[in-house]
Amino acid sequence: MNVAIVGASGAVGQELLRVLTEQNFPVDELRLFGSQRSAGRQYEFRGRMIEVRELRHDTDDFRDIDIAFTSAGAGTSREFADDITRFGAVMIDNSSAFRMDPEVPLVVPEVNAADSLERPKGIIGNPNCTTIQMVVALNPIEQLSHIKRVHVATYQAASGAGAAAMDELMLQTRQVLDGEEPTVEKFSARLAFNLIPQVDVFTDNDYTKEEMKMFNETRKIMHSPDISVSAMCVRVPVLRAHSEAIWVETEKKLEVAEVRKAMEAAPGLVVMDNPAEREYPMPGDMAGKDPVYVGRLRSDLTNPNGLTFWTVGDQIKKGAALNAVQIAQWLIAHDPAFSNK
Repeated sequence: MNVAIVGASGAVGQELLRVLTEQNFPVDELRLFGSQRSAGRQYEFRGRMIEVRELRHDTDDFRDIDIAFTSAGAGTSREFADDITRFGAVMIDNSSAFRMDPEVPLVVPEVNAADSLERPKGIIGNPNCTTIQMVVALNPIEQLSHIKRVHVATYQAASGAGAAAMDELMLQTRQVLDGEEPTVEKFSARLAFNLIPQVDVFTDNDYTKEEMKMFNETRKIMHSPDISVSAMCVRVPVLRAHSEAIWVETEKKLEVAEVRKAMEAAPGLVVMDNPAEREYPMPGDMAGKDPVYVGRLRSDLTNPNGLTFWTVGDQIKKGAALNAVQIAQWLIAHDPAFSNK
């Protein structure tokens, strides 16, 4: 495959470079793109240095590219989508630009990989990180009984706001410990030793855009327009793994044992659930790992058809770069346009 990464200097772009290597992804040629500011930087990939090119209009830089991973923000994705796809490249976009476009599939390979075959615009949406993590855990439950309602509280790491936000959390932590006034630029308030009950901007219904992404994207990915999702998204002083507390109501009553069995057999999901031995997933332990981890699985005391559980997943990895690469891997294995190469 000839591969491009747009936004190569960002946190997700850098993770894409690592994931392509870890996954032994078949790369014949790799082209890196970025803003005028990052153009000229060089990054190592499989023993050779590759220079970042400036992303520009009306060039043939994407000629012969098979797959382009884009992670430079929604504005950039919208502005350059035609330039990226006009020579036939499949654009796997990590921004929110096209996620709810009916002509753009929104894909989590463990849930709806086949949707990626129908892409009229040549674009596949990579979902929001919190949605990816949640639907990987919801899917085995949905196979047992249709899910009617989901309540979720997220505990989102600084990485969701980018590499500079991670740096700011570490800086703030040192400043607070040293008795200094903390620097606040990337967050709406001090994050060190604090929680911020706001991720993204508020919408007219007083839910944030992040919370509404979980509502809308879950329905699209799971092909279930009647699933109701109510989310409370919270930024927490963790570097890069998100956590979620999830309550689910199903159409029929499910036993915890059968749900656990289904989760243990589900791709991309690891059950870590032994409360007696204090075994449950925590973000400090799961950073840098591929799967979504689930624990604290039990019946909901308030609802006879309810379950509740806890999930943890690396935001930069499965929540962004790894999911995008897994989409590309599925295409290579199943799409005739790629498997015949």
